[in-house]
Amino acid sequence: MRNITVSVDEETHRRARVRAAELDTSVSALVREFLRRLAPGDRRRERLESQPLESALERRRRLFDEVFADFDARGVGLRMADNLPREAIYDRSAIRSEADPSGRPRSDG
Repeated sequence: MRNITVSVDEETHRRARVRAAELDTSVSALVREFLRRLAPGDRRRERLESQPLESALERRRRLFDEVFADFDARGVGLRMADNLPREAIYDRSAIRSEADPSGRPRSDG
């Protein structure tokens, strides 16, 4: 592996360190990835350019949005009106009758 020395002003260095920390990486890794994207003939170039670097928080937000978009597409809702009232949650007889519509005791043995 070859070394490259790059000089930048203090503010650029500070911002690069902050961004690297957000991405849980190093400034060297950021520069290495940037240079790889510039390399001609890199087979991964198009794929890498289409996937911008994102922080862990940005990734979690994106995944969260994807999950809820999937819920919306499938008609799955998370509405308070769909929740059972507290009494129904703890109504053991209702739970048993839903499990066995005949009302007979179940023998699980």
